[in-house]
Amino acid sequence: MINRLVFENLKHRKLRTGLSALSIGFQVTMILAVTGLSRGMLQDSINRAKGVGADIWVKPPGATAISLSGASMPEKVLEYFRSVPHISKATGTAIQLVGGISTVSGIRYDEFTALSGPFKFIEGGPFRSADDVIVDRWYAEQQNLRLGSKVKLINHDWNVCGIVEPGKLARLFVPIERLQELSNSEKKLSQAFLKVDDPSRVREVISFLKQQPELQGYSIYSIEEFVSLFSVNNVPGLRAFIYVIIGLSIVIGFLVVGLTMYTTVLERTREIGILKALGASPRDIVSILVRETTMLALAGWISGICLSMGASWAINRFVHANLQSEITPDWWPIALAVSVIASLLGALYPGIRAARQDAIEALSYE
Repeated sequence: MINRLVFENLKHRKLRTGLSALSIGFQVTMILAVTGLSRGMLQDSINRAKGVGADIWVKPPGATAISLSGASMPEKVLEYFRSVPHISKATGTAIQLVGGISTVSGIRYDEFTALSGPFKFIEGGPFRSADDVIVDRWYAEQQNLRLGSKVKLINHDWNVCGIVEPGKLARLFVPIERLQELSNSEKKLSQAFLKVDDPSRVREVISFLKQQPELQGYSIYSIEEFVSLFSVNNVPGLRAFIYVIIGLSIVIGFLVVGLTMYTTVLERTREIGILKALGASPRDIVSILVRETTMLALAGWISGICLSMGASWAINRFVHANLQSEITPDWWPIALAVSVIASLLGALYPGIRAARQDAIEALSYE
């Protein structure tokens, strides 16, 4: 009987119920969108790191594993790496930020493809001049680029000479000498990639390199170690950012439901008086409001999941060169708990107010 009364109350105020559920849905969307973005971008970084084909990844002193810092490693270190036993190939790249978290990578084409394998060209081919740029398909689609298009990066005009399938280190590749010249980092690298002749010797080679005085301070990882660093815990501030979003979601849910339930209690003052006159206890009144709140939270949770799926699709469809998103079902229960707790907190004061109303005063309320 009470459940039917709850359902009819929500049904009677369709617009308010819908807007309240949608507002709760937005807080769920905030949580799922942030976690989906963080996981999607980290997974994309892992896939592109593996696409290099290296066994060992070397970073210069002072650079973190996932830093986007400029070139500071002397290029001559590659000759040293090539002289180390069991290292069959060595190459390096220079990285330059070109806006936000987008970067362009300078490579020596022959060295890079010898290590990672040939690019899968959709259009065009390798560099033909120092001002050529190779872009991946996602970046080309997002920026509406075609073969021969002009791209302005680092205050310099580049000519698109090739469009390739994504998944290999970066979205943009240019000749390393030109990038070093434009970024005032001649003969400098941002990172080095090493290939070992026998994969079973990777640990042995890494141990040898770490013992060399010339490489003191360098960060040297196997590819497995390197990609394991791409996690929420290792990205500065990411976990804190997720917690802030969850906290904001709780506040939003609290305010939305609190306002909705408070208005509902005021509008149903006479109804509450009638229920009390018929023998309903304060506990019964609170129970009705709690059930209404829970139904709103459940409806908001479902709408939030749907909205987050739509947001994920839109991100991967329209801005996938800069952002990638994943669906995160493991966060759905957490989002549900957040929406229910925030909603119940918001309904707390209106529920207590309704339970304390005097039946006679409620019946005389206009």
